[in-house]
Amino acid sequence: MRIGGDEAGPRRVAAVLRATEEGGLTIALLAMAVLPVVEFVGRPLFGAGIPGASDYLRHLTLWVGFLGAMVASRDDQHLKIGTITDLLPARAAGGARLFGAGAAVAVCAGLCWASLQLVIVEAPAMPVAWRAWLPGVLHPALAALGLFDDGGLAKVGGQVPVWIAEAIMPLGFAVMTVRTIRHAAPRRRGRLVAALGLVVAVLLATTLASHAARLVAPGICLLLVAAGCGAPIFVLLGGAALLLFWGGGVSVAAIPTETYRIVTSPIFPTIPIFAMVGFVLSETGTSQRLEHLFDAWFAWLPGGTAVAVTLLCAFFTTFTGASGVTILALGGLLLPVLLTNGFSERFSVGLLTTTGSLGLLLPPSLVVILYSVVAHVPITAMFKAALLPGTLLVALVCIACVWRGMRDGVGRTPFRLAEALVALVRAGWEVAMPVLALVLIFGGIGTLVEAAAVTAVYALAVETLWYRDLGLRHLAQVLVRCATLVGGILILLGVAMGLTSYLVDAEIPMRAADWARLHIHSRWAFLLALNAALIGVGCLMDIYSALVVVVPLLLPMAQVFGIHPIHLGVIFLANLQLGYLTPPIGMNLFLASFRFDKPLLAVARSTLPFLLLLLGAVLLITYVPWLTLGVLD
Repeated sequence: MRIGGDEAGPRRVAAVLRATEEGGLTIALLAMAVLPVVEFVGRPLFGAGIPGASDYLRHLTLWVGFLGAMVASRDDQHLKIGTITDLLPARAAGGARLFGAGAAVAVCAGLCWASLQLVIVEAPAMPVAWRAWLPGVLHPALAALGLFDDGGLAKVGGQVPVWIAEAIMPLGFAVMTVRTIRHAAPRRRGRLVAALGLVVAVLLATTLASHAARLVAPGICLLLVAAGCGAPIFVLLGGAALLLFWGGGVSVAAIPTETYRIVTSPIFPTIPIFAMVGFVLSETGTSQRLEHLFDAWFAWLPGGTAVAVTLLCAFFTTFTGASGVTILALGGLLLPVLLTNGFSERFSVGLLTTTGSLGLLLPPSLVVILYSVVAHVPITAMFKAALLPGTLLVALVCIACVWRGMRDGVGRTPFRLAEALVALVRAGWEVAMPVLALVLIFGGIGTLVEAAAVTAVYALAVETLWYRDLGLRHLAQVLVRCATLVGGILILLGVAMGLTSYLVDAEIPMRAADWARLHIHSRWAFLLALNAALIGVGCLMDIYSALVVVVPLLLPMAQVFGIHPIHLGVIFLANLQLGYLTPPIGMNLFLASFRFDKPLLAVARSTLPFLLLLLGAVLLITYVPWLTLGVLD
């Protein structure tokens, strides 16, 4: 009985911590949706909104990002390149996993220390209001240290010191360090081996600091190996940034500084808010209603069911901004639908793998927003420019579905207007969501963040109150899963921005532009080389880190050849979409292989016709700038 009681205590503590963590995430995400809506409604009704609301919202994004990253570490859900451990014997695979975990521990610990330095710099004084809570005997000592001098202390919304908001960064990395050790191995001995990463981090910061410049290249090579052994992508990028700044004699606090800057930028709240919309839709009956809607309206075409599936997947990817979510959420539902309607398994798997990333160029896509932030181009202009190319890609896949239906004589049913209208009425509230977002954005009625928030609140109201597909418990679970994905993405973007900062400071983009000017003498040759390079980038990197790391390198090169940054953005996103499908390591191939329980080679073979079709479309988008820039003239 005593042993059982001893075991129950830690379990209860863990359950309380889990509930507190997930409850905080749920409240923070809901607050991110509600605050802009209050601002949006308050301006015309009361002439003002909540004082400092935008400031609070930006810092809520920071907290949601790091809390979500902590949960992603708890559940081992951080984005990874892949792992070689599956190809190794059991003993060697265990050692490889421990090496990857040890590297992750060292990097998380280093990022924790870097973040702590930033917080210390930002918190030179103790707020006056805290003095009353301190024992009187401490006042003289603290005053002597200058901790009561808070005259120039920056505050969030004029109320909360910024360093308190920033404190989530060292706390988050500390928790991620501990959880990485916990996940390293099932037994204590393996966890102790992974914990040696802490010793490595301390040695690099102290004893080995004098050899910093010589250790950078070997360290990056070891990080690449660690990524192959299962370390998350943010460990590779964050570790590289730590090594480069450390080797260059620059304070590593520059990394969390850049993380803070990009995550708290005014546009960034749209990423978790629109992701929330996508997750809410994917976890309710929306997919069935929309599938029935598109089927009712398009099934009269040859291959009409496949056309409906294409439109449905593009719709979901537009909101989630992550093809993996579409494949994992809808793949199991839609594959039987295609097979039942007479399509071959090979065609069906290829179509679902392809359409998992087909909506990335359509508004209000998160990656279009992120490119606009990184490249400093107007978001509305980027949406307008990407609309026709994105529609072209979707239309070509739909035409391929029609051709397949005509060839095989499948997927065609009589059109029934009454059934189509009933399906439209049933799904009408959900069909209105992208229309609502686009009207708010392009009509100038609200800001992009307000448009995202209004859409999110609308989606929550429709799915919980009208369709009643979401109860409170289920809603909380959906929001936690959303925050886990968002946390993984934002932590990745933050450390990638630190790496980009180093590359910019080292003038790498300008050197690359000079090299291109000397060695590439034709605009068309540069575009062709750009296509090939970006497809490779799409294979090796996720689209979010690629945007932050690669776009600043390409902008000066594109300027040399007179390529408009908006045209470059469409080319960039379209090519990375192809990279998801490119053998042998395209991300969609791995996800589809997992979701459909098919060999990777079989998935790649089924996707190849679609890959070639979209490659032709991407070349057309690349070499006919009017498709992108015509709407801006």
